[in-house]
Amino acid sequence: MNVESEVSEQTSVSDKTSSRPRERILVAEDDIALAHCLQKGLARENLLIDLVHDGLSAWQAAQVDQYDLLILDLNLPLLDGLSLLRKLRPLRPHLPVLVLTGLSGIEDRVQVLDSGADDFLSKPFSLFELGARVRALLRRVRGNPGRTICVSDMFMDRDQQRVERCGKRIPLSSKEFAVLECLMANAGKPVTRSMIMESAWGTPYDGATNLVDVYVKYVRDKVDGGATEKLIHTVRGIGYVVAQDRNPVLAPPPHRTEPEALALSGD
Repeated sequence: MNVESEVSEQTSVSDKTSSRPRERILVAEDDIALAHCLQKGLARENLLIDLVHDGLSAWQAAQVDQYDLLILDLNLPLLDGLSLLRKLRPLRPHLPVLVLTGLSGIEDRVQVLDSGADDFLSKPFSLFELGARVRALLRRVRGNPGRTICVSDMFMDRDQQRVERCGKRIPLSSKEFAVLECLMANAGKPVTRSMIMESAWGTPYDGATNLVDVYVKYVRDKVDGGATEKLIHTVRGIGYVVAQDRNPVLAPPPHRTEPEALALSGD
């Protein structure tokens, strides 16, 4: 596989895609030289690439960060690719996965796809073909933009109005779903009570009601109740945030700060 020569020949498409947010890809490949060639080649597609070289590191990275695509080698140390894929699917059911494998038999391909892969490439492969398959998988994600959201181990399907955490469904009322949707759509950013009120109820927030706080508490009890990692946090003087970090450092939102309503219990 002459991947290095293809890297130098590959045409950069970054100028054509500069107006689009850069997708983030996790590459799990134990061959370090090959991994860096893949990183260099895919960076020319205007993609952000994170590299890991064993299955355990890939598992940890996929749990913590939100990726648009996983490129997964099967022969990984510490945790093999198929085992990782089977562990990952309940947690990240909509994450596209492209498997790299030296196996070429029909039964091997069927096993890879049945384990949760969306596509595969048999080694040796062309970097041009890899790029084409990556673009095809990312087009599927872009074709339905923003309809699914993942934050840590929590997944939301907006079309189905379904929320899961660690693969287990969380029952929410329509208003609770709307509140959580507003928070998850702005994950990592502080969300004011005005933003939640306008999103979930369609009315302005005047500071005279604690309705938003009450519903956030309902949602927090269902989402974080019994969980080791708390995802819904109070931002004093502003509102709330969905974030993985227990003490996230946040910039203030571009909206004005509204009067504080009756505060319920925080984190």
